[in-house]
Amino acid sequence: MGVTALLAIRALGDHAFGQTRAELLAFTLGLLVTFLLVRVNTRLIRARVSWWFHDITPGGTHIHHMVFGVIIMVVTGIITFALAPMGLTLQVLAFVFGAGAALTLDEFALILHLEDVYWLEEGRISVDAVVVVAAAGALSLLTGPPLIGADIGKSSIWSLTIVALVNLTFAVISIVKGKLWTGFVGIWVPVLALFGAVRLARPDSPWARARYVKRPQKMARAQAREDHRRGRAGRFRDWFYDLIAGKPSLPPFGPGASKSRDGDD
Repeated sequence: MGVTALLAIRALGDHAFGQTRAELLAFTLGLLVTFLLVRVNTRLIRARVSWWFHDITPGGTHIHHMVFGVIIMVVTGIITFALAPMGLTLQVLAFVFGAGAALTLDEFALILHLEDVYWLEEGRISVDAVVVVAAAGALSLLTGPPLIGADIGKSSIWSLTIVALVNLTFAVISIVKGKLWTGFVGIWVPVLALFGAVRLARPDSPWARARYVKRPQKMARAQAREDHRRGRAGRFRDWFYDLIAGKPSLPPFGPGASKSRDGDD
C-alpha cells in the first residue's frame, strides 16, 4: 500500500508539476500526513485511552518525538548526499525527510522555549511552524522558487537580484509590522508584500512598539484594526487549530501523575 501511494505521488508530481518538483510534492505530503498522525497520537495519549500507546520513558527519561524527527532528517540527509539518488528513490527520501521535519516542527515551541509547553497556548507556535513550512512547499509547487518564481532563467541575474532584494525588503517590513502571513506569502507574491509593508502595523509588533509610542492616534487606529481582525477570523483560526491539534489547555494532574505533558511522547 505504501509503495502504491509513493508511485501515485510520483505520477502526480511528474504529470502536474514536472519531474523536478515531484520531490517537493513528496516532502510536503510527508510533512502533512505525519503531522496529522502525530497529533492524533498525542491527543489519544492525552485522553488516556487505555488501548493506545503511552509516553516513551525508558529509565524515566521522557523521549520527545522531535528526537526521532532529528534522527530521521539526519539519516535521510546523509543517504541523499552520499548516494545522490534520482527518480522514485529520491522521492521516497523526500517523503521520509518531510516526516522527520513534521516530528521536529510539531515540537518547535519546546525548542524555542526550552520547556514543555506542548499543550499550552505557547505551544500553538508549533502548529504555525508546520503550517508555514507546508505553505512554503505548496507555494513553491504552484509558483516556483520564492522571490523570483517562474521568471527564473528568463531575465538577467542582476535584474532578478534587484527584484528579489526589493521584494524581500517589503516582506521583512511586513513581518516586523506583525503581519507574518502577509510577509511570508509576499515572498512569492510581491504585490502582497508591498501591501503589507505600507499598511498599519499590528499594535504588539516591534514596528509599533518602536514607532507608534509617541503617536497615540496611530496606535489607537492600529488597536482598533487589530480588535476587528481578531473577530471572526481569529475565531476561525482558533477553531481550525483546535480541530487539527487539540485545545491548548491541560487537564489537572492527578495523584502520582508525571510532570511530563501527557500526549507528548
